[in-house]
Amino acid sequence: MANELPDKNNEKLESDPIVEIIDMHKWFDDFHVLKNINLTVHKGERIIICGPSGSGKSTLIRCINRLEEHQRGRIIVDGIELTNDLKNIEKIREEVGMVFQHFNLFPHLTILENLTLGPIWVRKTAKAEAEETAMFFLEKVHIADQARKYPGQLSGGQQQRVAIARSLCMRPKVMLFDEPTSALDPEMIKEVLDVMIDLAKEGMTMLVVSHEMGFAKSAAHRVLFMDEGEILEENTPEEFFDNPQHERTKLFLSQILH
Repeated sequence: MANELPDKNNEKLESDPIVEIIDMHKWFDDFHVLKNINLTVHKGERIIICGPSGSGKSTLIRCINRLEEHQRGRIIVDGIELTNDLKNIEKIREEVGMVFQHFNLFPHLTILENLTLGPIWVRKTAKAEAEETAMFFLEKVHIADQARKYPGQLSGGQQQRVAIARSLCMRPKVMLFDEPTSALDPEMIKEVLDVMIDLAKEGMTMLVVSHEMGFAKSAAHRVLFMDEGEILEENTPEEFFDNPQHERTKLFLSQILH
């Protein structure tokens, strides 16, 4: 897998940040789920977020497109600050694609209809143009021959590739992935990771919550480790895996790397 990607060390990331999180906190009632989160993501950067269950990983990326609301601190996406202003939220959601653990496809719509719904209703794209774009991205995820089928007729891996294509149809500047392979059978994981590697080759800005450490090693510029709502460690994949600094990181890696 590593041979398929350009050398990360030679890739020049744009200096402009696309996502800035400054001293961000979030509570669920009395539970302090995210604490003092500071993160700058540059255009074209690929970040893997890992950590034990309940560490706040998914909540963190869900805050970036306001699926969860933060209570303190600042989140700025492509120069727009995420506040209670509905117009700002809509603008950010147009630029930020999200792929969930479960595919969230509309079962009563064909694959093509699932992909064209957003562009037609949100971006006001003409139907013919939306369908052309949808077929382009279905080709990109190697599933164009399934366009007229319904989600229930596809395997889990195929449905997740459709979910990725659906996000791409909105032409996002940032892609968020929330454990995109965790609901899949082992043999289906590779086909989804291959699609994500293709996106990485094309320079898509990606934040990925995942325990797929092979993908992290080959595709990520940075790996973040979270525990109990905090970012405890962040580093290049090489340093993260070969020379972890925090005792909690060392314990986590000893448990998942066999």
